[in-house]
Amino acid sequence: MNSNNKISLQPLELILCFLLVSIVAITFIQVLFRYVFQFSLAWTEELARYIFLWLAALSIAHGFKSKSHFALTFLVDRFQKKYRIIIITAVNVLMILFSSIFVWKSIEYTLSVIDQVGPGTGLSMAIPYSSAAVGGTLMVYYIIQNMILMLQKNKL
Repeated sequence: MNSNNKISLQPLELILCFLLVSIVAITFIQVLFRYVFQFSLAWTEELARYIFLWLAALSIAHGFKSKSHFALTFLVDRFQKKYRIIIITAVNVLMILFSSIFVWKSIEYTLSVIDQVGPGTGLSMAIPYSSAAVGGTLMVYYIIQNMILMLQKNKL
C-alpha cells in the first residue's frame, strides 16, 4: 500500500487476481452444471487445473518479489553484518543458479510437449507447462533485483 492507503496493484498482482477469480468462476460453473443441470462439462476441470499451475508458478515468483517466503535466519543472524551479507549473497547466487537450471529444463520440457493437446480443452500442453518457465524466470529476476537492492543498501 502507498501512503494514501490506496491499494496499488502491479501487473503480477493483477494477473494473480485474475487467475484466482477465473479458477473460482470455472469451478463454480463446473459445480453448477454437474449438480444443477446434471450435465458435466469436459473442459472445466482441465482448464481449472491449467490455471492452477499458472497461479502456483506466479505466486511463487510473487513470494520472491515480496520477500515473503519462509526463511530460517537464526544461524545467519549470529554472524557480523559483513559476513551476513556474504552468506546472503552466496545463498542468492545458489538460488539463481538453481532457478536458471530449472527454467532451462522447463523450457526443454515445454518444447517437448508442444504437439500434445489436452483432451478436454484442445489446448497445447505447452500452455500449462510453460508456467514453470515463466514463473522460474520471474523468480530469477526478483532474486537478482532483491540482491542488488540489498547490496546497494549495504554499500558492498
